[in-house]
Amino acid sequence: MAQQQPSWQQFAGSIAENYHRYLVPAIFEPWAEDLVALAALRPGDRVLDVACGPGVVARLAARRAGTGQVTGLDTNPGMIRLARSLPSELPISWQEGSALQMPFPGERFDVVLCQQGVQFFPDRAAGLREMRRVLVRDGKAVLAVWGPIEQSAGFAALAAALGRHVSADAAAAARSPFSLWSIDELSDLLEGAGWRNAGIQSRERMLHFASPAEFVLQYVWGSPIAAVIGKPDASGLEAVVRDVAAALQPYLGDHGLSFPIENHLAAVRPSPTADR
Repeated sequence: MAQQQPSWQQFAGSIAENYHRYLVPAIFEPWAEDLVALAALRPGDRVLDVACGPGVVARLAARRAGTGQVTGLDTNPGMIRLARSLPSELPISWQEGSALQMPFPGERFDVVLCQQGVQFFPDRAAGLREMRRVLVRDGKAVLAVWGPIEQSAGFAALAAALGRHVSADAAAAARSPFSLWSIDELSDLLEGAGWRNAGIQSRERMLHFASPAEFVLQYVWGSPIAAVIGKPDASGLEAVVRDVAAALQPYLGDHGLSFPIENHLAAVRPSPTADR
């Protein structure tokens, strides 16, 4: 089937705006439903969404926890500005700050949520200890990190094509979301940071895009890859689109492009023997 490449002008907004416009509905919103469902929130629960981005998880949590009970934390000021600007059914507190030094007192929240954030922490163990510090002793955390990039043909093809036609740094940025793919590594990290032995679930969903070109350009300009690339290089990305389209031919159908992605979900509670 013929693939029409989107106009470059389509992606003229900020990374945060493109992330919200394209990647949240295509990638993050479906998984947010799973994350919040696993948390089994109750009305009145005080909930913290760490690395909240534009707030898809926080907004779902607010519907279950109720008015004024949800806080979103992100280190990126652009994401926090965007989150505050978006309409919300219920009031949510948006806070700019680091996951490694959270601006909250100890035992402030009943539930901590984090969708696709832990793998990006400069110090993963420190971030997980901070989550435990701000959680009540009988509270729980629900975390999600992507599985192996090799289990997602679209992202594997994108990383390889970026390495060939753009730069090694761009390829590394495409691989970085999958950098905590090992269940054993994640389990050891959680236990070492003072969480009880995690029962980690692996789930798979299909991601859907109109075409390989839409996938490449939406993801590149809505993710940290854009910051690595800087000013758009049309020739380099056109070659990336061609390579990705060729690699993903088996995943093309009458309704566009569909390929799988694997997610690891961990629901954990503080270890009773861990220091606070």
